[in-house]
Amino acid sequence: MKYGICHLSMVPVYRDKNNTPALQTQLLFGECFKVIDTTKYWIKIRVVPEGAEGWISRLQFCPISKDAYEANKKGKNGRFSGDLFSLVRLSNDHILTVPFGSVVSNVSHLDATFEGTLYPKRPDKSKLVQSALYYLNVPELKGGKTPFGIDSAGLVQLIYRLGHIDLPRTAASQAKHGEPLSFIEESDAGDLAFFDDKEGVINHVGIIMKDNYILHVHGCVRIDRLDHTGIYNNDSRQYS
Repeated sequence: MKYGICHLSMVPVYRDKNNTPALQTQLLFGECFKVIDTTKYWIKIRVVPEGAEGWISRLQFCPISKDAYEANKKGKNGRFSGDLFSLVRLSNDHILTVPFGSVVSNVSHLDATFEGTLYPKRPDKSKLVQSALYYLNVPELKGGKTPFGIDSAGLVQLIYRLGHIDLPRTAASQAKHGEPLSFIEESDAGDLAFFDDKEGVINHVGIIMKDNYILHVHGCVRIDRLDHTGIYNNDSRQYS
């Protein structure tokens, strides 16, 4: 069995290994994974701890030892970059720019040095909501997880990970975690609201804010009103 680590700012993880693959998710700097299949040009991986699977290019693969992988997998005290963009100094003295939420506690596996601000160790919900506001107006990108493009489940997963709560990669899987609430009035800022389609499949999630607002991704990261009917888009004057 082989293991790897994201040694670049971001590595795209695709659903399939073909010429026009759809994006499944993205690896941020320092995230680890297990290799589960290989071809001549592609490597199939399982991301830790979210469990998402997909294919990365062999040109973007960086191996690590099993011990390093297991230490990362079991660790609950990972440290994350706290600025929208931070710098990492590589062993050759080159500089790498890494996005918010990168796992900089893993720089030792890459013989590198983090030169940015660390995110607080144990943030409360209000801090997580404040951090999510960094992403306002970031364009929607299915499978995205960076300040240049993100989807609703990716935003929630990233923000909750900063609070040391590991969630899966899709809204449907995320909805299976936590405690369900019967009414919006029972929620606190930082709780999550999930939405389903006509077939009852959960396909959207947002972060609840104070005074019945919600931060979510619809075309871009935005703030809209939330009530028992759903999300009311102030621009289109209708429920989205």
